[in-house]
Amino acid sequence: MDYLLTSGGVQNPSIHNALREMLRKPIEECHAIAITTASYALGRGTDLAVNFIQGKDEAPMVDLGWKSVGLLELSAVSVIDPAIWQPAVEQADVILVNGGDPLFLHHWFVESGFDRMLPNLTGVYVGMSAGSMI
Repeated sequence: MDYLLTSGGVQNPSIHNALREMLRKPIEECHAIAITTASYALGRGTDLAVNFIQGKDEAPMVDLGWKSVGLLELSAVSVIDPAIWQPAVEQADVILVNGGDPLFLHHWFVESGFDRMLPNLTGVYVGMSAGSMI
């Protein structure tokens, strides 16, 4: 797994070019998984999560032209059989992790088992703010 850790998403040509190089294929051919978990611990968390998912965030990540974007909510998958959600994560070209509360995100990384999966994944991890801190 390659890591692109940002404070505010893919906001400038330098970060965008680094992402394209790390992906090793056009963004339009890549499947993404978006993780919004860190957003929910903040006072306006649902708004942050919705804006991130819809590509309305001021920090572009979900709206970069991916072939597909799936959603992974770590606080929900911790009670679901991993065989249901892990294959999508393993096949993703990129994992986009939103900002928010880093301690909340860390808790759900561990609780869901995502932290143990991460070192074995082959795609690109793109973190924004809390998603980078974790």
